[in-house]
Formats: sequence, structure tokens, C-alpha cells
Amino acid sequence: MIPEMGVFSLVLALLVAVVQGSLPMAGAHWGVARWMRVARPAALGQFLFASLAFACLAWSFVDNDFSVRYVASNSHADLPAIYRFAAVWGGHEGSMLLWLCLLTGWTLAVALFSRQLPEPFVARVLALMAWLSVGFLLFLLFLSNPFTRLVPAALQGRDLNPLLQDPGMVVHPPILYMGYVGFSVAFAFAIAALLSGQLDAAWARWSRPWTVAAWAFLTLGILLGSAWAYYVLGWGGWWFWDPVENASFMPWLVGTALIHSLVVTEKRGAFRSWTVLLAICAFSLSLLGTFLVRSGVLTSVHAFAVDPGRGLFILAFMTAVVGGSLLLFCWRAPRIGLGGRFEVLSRESLLLANNVVLAAAAMAVLIGTLYPLALDVLTGQKISVGPPYFEAVFVPIMVPAIFLMGVGPMARWKQAPLPELAMRLRWAMAASGAAALLLPFVLPAGQRGWSALSTFALLLAAWAVASAIAHAWQRLAGGAGGWVERAGRQPRGWYGMLAAHAGIGVFIFGATMANGFESKQELRLALGARVTLAGYEFIFQDIVPSSGPNYDAQRATVLVMRDARLAATLHPEKRVYRAQQMPLSQAAIDVGATRDLFVALGEPAGERAWTMRLHVKPFMAWIWAGCVLMVLGGLLAATDRRYRLQLATRSSEVTVRMPATAIVATGPQGGA
Repeated sequence: MIPEMGVFSLVLALLVAVVQGSLPMAGAHWGVARWMRVARPAALGQFLFASLAFACLAWSFVDNDFSVRYVASNSHADLPAIYRFAAVWGGHEGSMLLWLCLLTGWTLAVALFSRQLPEPFVARVLALMAWLSVGFLLFLLFLSNPFTRLVPAALQGRDLNPLLQDPGMVVHPPILYMGYVGFSVAFAFAIAALLSGQLDAAWARWSRPWTVAAWAFLTLGILLGSAWAYYVLGWGGWWFWDPVENASFMPWLVGTALIHSLVVTEKRGAFRSWTVLLAICAFSLSLLGTFLVRSGVLTSVHAFAVDPGRGLFILAFMTAVVGGSLLLFCWRAPRIGLGGRFEVLSRESLLLANNVVLAAAAMAVLIGTLYPLALDVLTGQKISVGPPYFEAVFVPIMVPAIFLMGVGPMARWKQAPLPELAMRLRWAMAASGAAALLLPFVLPAGQRGWSALSTFALLLAAWAVASAIAHAWQRLAGGAGGWVERAGRQPRGWYGMLAAHAGIGVFIFGATMANGFESKQELRLALGARVTLAGYEFIFQDIVPSSGPNYDAQRATVLVMRDARLAATLHPEKRVYRAQQMPLSQAAIDVGATRDLFVALGEPAGERAWTMRLHVKPFMAWIWAGCVLMVLGGLLAATDRRYRLQLATRSSEVTVRMPATAIVATGPQGGA
């Protein structure tokens, strides 16, 4: 009866979600405190019922209950226990249940950690999130039920896709979905502010930590997915502009713009309309990613013919959420007001320019992702938009964003005199220029040829790091007390900004080196053969049969020598998973601070010979290090203690109560 208990839990969660979406919203509208107080207990109940349903499905997988259709389609008795658990979200139904559980988890977090906020506002936020849950619960119960019985029960499951039988499957989807779903909080805060007519500094401050936390989770999820593809797919790349990758990258870009826009709205009361629109777009793109990945259109736009209900429901749900939000925005936007004034050259204007660039970059990715689908629908013609398009369109758009990222924090609010700004940035400019010119003569990769494009990319990387260091120096150099005392007085959010900006520079450096100066070769190697690549000698020493819990393999031993010394011993494998008889190459990688040695085993090529793919990728680890710095920056900013304190009345606070037209905005020049 475990699956039936799971269905019953979903039904109860649906009933609780309807109550949570109705009574608190009505209570906030009519000022009935008793109705508003229902929101928090209902959020807890909805989370418990959704978690119980998830636990029932997880138990069905771990217990090998092949009478459940979804379990029989995505598991096998020989599958290791950890992958049987991860198989819960290995297919369509389970991933939607995971989405629901995370949504109820975010809802509960808002209920628990927003007790200092006005009760009507929190009631609206929790009610809006409940209605999102209602949509997913209806979808699960009527169109994508993971507990549907299989009669008669299967004797054995079909197994989880071998590509998903990896530790990355255990951590990547939940963390990525945490980012996706986390933007629902920013969305709910924005819509609640529109409904209440109070888009002020307080609303922006309340929304910031939730938005930054969602952004950090999404960044970590993209990092884990990229690393997973790097070592599992066997082609040696880490990003291919695949539509599934783009589905997560688009909300990341808009979320980045949203974080910066919230800063201006909180500090200066400007960009209120823009900030709300970005919050709507960030969550809308998260829903779009769900539609693209889970409707089947990425496989074929005609996948609706196989199961039209699911895709049409997601499309209708997305249209209702996005369309309704935009209609509300259009109704309220004319009465929001402009907020604090600022000059053409100021921190506000620089952040606005940066936001516009990020939005344009997201639009470029969106066009490249959807254009092949639209062309297939309209003409039946199938095309592929790949790296050439994105490298030609996306990369140039992002160049000014990197430059503005270094200038913005150094500029004053309201007005930033150009001579003063140039003086503040002179050392960062000089250091980044010198680094870009000298690195080709210092780094080993420079000996293999250098180009103006790679020099420019290194200039941007050095600029991102140097401008962050310059900002830290100027912030800590003056004031009372010693360096340690002044550093201790700075908020976590400031350190988070520095870490994230420096992380982007580290990422650009790693991507430039790994992509521009990689050495690779695909060739046939006989046992005992040697080949030299980028100063490393690869020796095919041995290959022996091997086996795992649910696969058989050929396991090779490849020695890598450098200057007559052993640099690494690698063991790539060619696996065949027994249940589906599906072959899979498992690459072997030796990670170093300045290079990755990558070996992937191909197909047999004669007696005691195999094809192999060899890569020497310089500074590949710096890509991951840059992303980790960004995640760390996001977590530091999200846990800033200022966001846990009740917003005090400040001279810089901006109050807007629509439809009132009086707007008061004053404030200091500085601010973190």
C-alpha cells in the first residue's frame, strides 16, 4: 500500500495548497488576521504531505517494487542502492515530484524565516507559492502520476539510463532544481508587492537574500552538471550550448541582473518596474526550462503526439503564470513611479547598463534555443544551432558586462565624476593590462602561439580580479582602526560581491586557457604503444576485463610520463551495462592546478589495439574554481545578518503606495 499512500499524500497536499492559496490571500485583501495566520501552518502541512509522497516513491525504488510502472521503467534489481534512490528523479514523473517537494520546502522556509515581515505581505507570498504548488499537484495527479500501478507487475525493471548511473546524478538535479524553484520566491515577492501596491526599499531588502540563495544554488547546479558532462560523456568538453544547458543558463543570466537591480531598488528606490519585471522573467525562464526538458519538444517538436497532455498542460500552466503576471505588471507599472534620480554617470546608470547587457545576452541564448524548434514547427526543416552561433553572438554581448562589473562598485550613487572614477580605477586598469601582456611569456601555453583574442580574454579576466582587489583596497584603506578591525566591520554581502566578481575573472581565465590552448588527439593505439602530446608521453600499458555491480568492462592502464618521470596513471574503461546492453565510455582524468590529463577509451581497433581520445587541457581546474568562488560569494551574501534584522527606518528609504504619486527619496552617496 506504499504507492497508494503516496497518492493519498498528494491529494492531501493539494487540498492544503488550495486552502493556503485562498484563505490567506482573502485575509490579506480584507484584513482578516485569522485567515492570514492559516498560511504558515498550511505551508508546514503541505511540505509534510509532499515529503511523505516523495518518501513513498523513494521506498518503492529502494524496495524494487516493480508493480509501480515508473519504478519498472527506471530501475533494476542489480542497480546499486544509491542509484536506485537517485532514480526517483531519473524520469519525468519523479523529477516533477522533486520539483514539488523543493517548492514546498522553499515555501516552508519563507514561512519560518519571514516572521519579522508584515503579516499581509507574507500571507500573499505564501498564497502565491501555494497556487504554484496547486498547478504541479494537478499535473502529478492527473497527467504524470509516479505511483501508477503496472498490472501484472514486471519481474524485472528496464534499468536506469547508464549515463545517469553516476554520483553526479545524486547531487546535480536536486541542487539545480533548488535554483530553478528558488526563483519562485523572488517571483512571489514581486507579485505580492504588485498586489499590495507597496514596491519600496523594504520589499527589495526582503527579497534579496532569497534571490541570492536561489542564484547560488543554480550556479552550483550548473557547475555540477558541466563537470558531470566533462568526465562522463567522453568528448572532453565542458559546455556545448545544448538546449538543456541553455535552459538553466537563461534564468541564471536574468537572475544575475535581478540581484543587481534589487540593490539599486533597496538603496535608491530606482528600477522598481525593472526589478519586478526581472523577477517575473527569471521564474518564467525556469518554467520554460521545465517545459523544454519535460514536454519532449527537445527530442522532437512532434513529441506532443506521443503524450500531448503533459506538454500542453505545462504550456498552459506556464502561459497562465507568465501571462497573468505580465498583465498585472502592465496594470500596476504606470503607477509605480521612477524612484530616486541619478546622473548619466553614476552607480545606478552603470548597474542599469549591466542589467540591459545581461538581459540581451539571455535573449540571444533564448533565440538560439527556440529558433530551431520554431523552424521545425513552421516549415518542418530541422537545423542545429550550436557553439558557432553562441560564440559569435553571446560572447561579444558579455564583454561590456565584464567591464561594467568592475566599474560599477567603484562609482558613487547619484553621480560619479569621471576624473574621480578614473583615479579610483587606474591601478586596476594598469594591473589588468600588464597581466594580459605578460602572461603569454609566463604561461607554458604561450609557447604554442598566442592570439589577440586570447590576450583580450585574459585582459577581461585580469580586469575582473584586479577591480575587485582595488575596490577592497579602497574600502579598507581608510577609516578608523586597523586593517583587521575595518575588515571585521564589513558586511558579508560585500565580501560575497568581491568573491563572485573575482570568481568570474578566474572562470574567464580558465575557460580561455582550456578552450584556446587545449591539445587533443584521437588515434589508434596498440598495447605497449607510446604517443607524445603537449610534452606528455602517453603509454598504453595494459587492458584487462573488469566488472561492476551491473556492468562488465574493459579497463585500460595508461601511464603518462613527463620529463622521464611518472606524472599519472590513468584507468579509462569501456563499460557494457547488462540490463540494456548499452556501451558507455568512462573517461579517466588526472586533475592538476595547471592542467588536466584526459583519456577516454573508444572501440576495439584490431588485435590488442583500441581507439583512444587524449586531451591535455591547461588550467581546466580554474573553471571549477571560478564557479566555486561565485557560489561562495552568493552564500556569503545570502547569509548577511542585515537581512535577518527587521528593516529599520532609514533616511534613504523610499516609500511608494500606489496610487499615491508622492515619492520621497534621499540617501547618502555611498553604500555597500
